[in-house]
Amino acid sequence: MKLKIMLSTVAIVALSTTAQAETLRLLTWGGYAPDEVIAKFEAETGHTVEVTKSNNEEMIAKLRATNGGGFDLAQPSQDRIAGPQAEFGIYKPLDLSKIDTSLFIPSMLEAAKGNTTYEGEVYGVPHIWGTSGLIVNSAEASDIKDYTDLCNESVSGKVSYRLKRATLTGFAFAMGMDPFAAYDDEAAYKDILDKVEAKLIECKANVKAYWDGGDEIKNLLRSGEVVAAMAWDTGGWQLNADNADINYVAPESGALGWIDTFAIPARGRADEAAYAWINFVMKPDIAAMITESAGNFTASQGGDANVNDDLKQRYQASFPQEAIDNVKWYPVVPAGLEALEGAALDRINAAQ
Repeated sequence: MKLKIMLSTVAIVALSTTAQAETLRLLTWGGYAPDEVIAKFEAETGHTVEVTKSNNEEMIAKLRATNGGGFDLAQPSQDRIAGPQAEFGIYKPLDLSKIDTSLFIPSMLEAAKGNTTYEGEVYGVPHIWGTSGLIVNSAEASDIKDYTDLCNESVSGKVSYRLKRATLTGFAFAMGMDPFAAYDDEAAYKDILDKVEAKLIECKANVKAYWDGGDEIKNLLRSGEVVAAMAWDTGGWQLNADNADINYVAPESGALGWIDTFAIPARGRADEAAYAWINFVMKPDIAAMITESAGNFTASQGGDANVNDDLKQRYQASFPQEAIDNVKWYPVVPAGLEALEGAALDRINAAQ
């Protein structure tokens, strides 16, 4: 009889565990949910994971088509949440009591919460992040510390950047202005653009080329034709692997940062599994596995500690804590500003 009771108890526990297990339908980017991480999560929690790889535009389209259904956890960029939520209602507010916020780098957590708040509710917390800033050949351009230093006479004819929003934004911050604070004031934003436009026209003699693709700028830096550029952090770290003199530098006025988040679709049906996944992948040891897969770092506090030594050293050289806390995270861009930026960039390109 005692044995039968014990077996019955085991059966009840097993049934209870099975009943609580959920299938997490994850809508994410390539590399963000590697197979080895999924296997560990499933073994530890009993939940199963189904991954659909996507991008910002597709995520919004898929969730719009189903009124926020079909998936239990999505990973849009932080500037793609509040606007689509206001327009389409495709997400549900996060229950922050179910998230272990101590796992996150505080400055990134606060930035993501601020940029994903709609009607007083938080809809996103940070996961993968990256920046654009400076890639510098220190042997040839040791004086380049901020965006406007690309205009220094010492690097005349040997710099490169893109004619894109990032260049306008970076130069604005380096010139002592805050373009993000002016996003809701079109006249103030145009005044900033006018000043940046004049600076970039003045700086044209320094530009070897305006680059378009990542391979193009890396080749210009490898060849020595360009010794300082505005570009992405991962490109700088790749170049550093081949030439110790070249590395990514977070500008003094702040690198420009993007964050891909965790957001829960409005009609998701596996919230417990979603929160379990968020807490699981933000553990430092798991975060390191995702960094190795995705190539970018996560918002996990201490998540850089367990990545391979070479990448860890490059990351830590580029991002001491004060540089991380000084990252300027992209907010949502209001309608109408792209047209102003496009006109300014066209004038810069046409100027002699």
